[in-house]
Amino acid sequence: MQTLKKMLPGLLISLTLIAVILYFVDLHAVADAFRKANYGLLAVVFVMGVAWLMVRGVVWRTLLRERASYKDTFLTLTEGYLLNNFLPFRLGELGRAFLLSRKSELRFVEILPTIVIERVTDLVFSAAIFAASVPFVVGAGGAERFALVIGGVMLAGLAAMYALARNRDGALDVFHRASHRWPLVQRLGGRFLESFLAGLGVLNDPWLSARFFGWMTLNWGMAIVQYYLLALAYYPQAQLVWGMFSLGAAAFGGAIPSLPGAVGTLEGAYGGALTLLSGDQSTALAIALTWRVFNYTQSGLFGLYALSREGQTIGGIYRELLRLANRETENG
Repeated sequence: MQTLKKMLPGLLISLTLIAVILYFVDLHAVADAFRKANYGLLAVVFVMGVAWLMVRGVVWRTLLRERASYKDTFLTLTEGYLLNNFLPFRLGELGRAFLLSRKSELRFVEILPTIVIERVTDLVFSAAIFAASVPFVVGAGGAERFALVIGGVMLAGLAAMYALARNRDGALDVFHRASHRWPLVQRLGGRFLESFLAGLGVLNDPWLSARFFGWMTLNWGMAIVQYYLLALAYYPQAQLVWGMFSLGAAAFGGAIPSLPGAVGTLEGAYGGALTLLSGDQSTALAIALTWRVFNYTQSGLFGLYALSREGQTIGGIYRELLRLANRETENG
């Protein structure tokens, strides 16, 4: 019951957006857009999506300081994306930290900071790309301010993590002094904070940080090209800025509370951005649905293979994550 209450806001947002989309969009026109699509370009986009996943595996392994094999890192990454498509509260992020901790020498609390760093950096990149594209899009001026605010907040978060990594002992000392009246909090939080700060240590290595940001830049550049080619497969008049604008919108849509897999919110944000660019909401929805099919297929192919290879199921991982959370609380 408690889980259902937590899911309710996202559920309402998703269902509302789905209802609005179905009300305003002509489904016959959507089907017609599918028929007229350039399937050669769509095949290129699909292959690029697999290449994007492979580069993202390098990004994460760099943050992990290459203490896990590329194969384990890549397959665990796809497991996490698969779990995010079906489990609430983006539990796929916790899931991949949990799964990789069972395949490598790394502990769960050492892996978790790398995922936090990755996700915060993703939001900084998406805000920058979105803000850079807005001046070229008529009628989207207010969105630029929103992107800059989000990007600023995420940059501040990244700077705060860097400061914590640089002042690990000081941060621990402040925590222990502030929590000495609550032994339970000190025991539980102290153990987690020590491991979390150890994981943030990657930010103290200039060469490692440079490699991480280099791979991340390549990864986002590939994403821009993907989104551009996907738009071009349906709109012959599409330009590169369409890829930038729709990518930024999709990234923010995926961050809004919703059903698992950002159902409804992604279609609303991504389709809405393409509608603003083209004036054609039916084809815009066809593109968003194509993206979703590609995403489910790519994460499903590799993620399901990895789970079956390890004798795991999505439901089983969900139950294990709940047990892990309960165990950590009880052992505090």
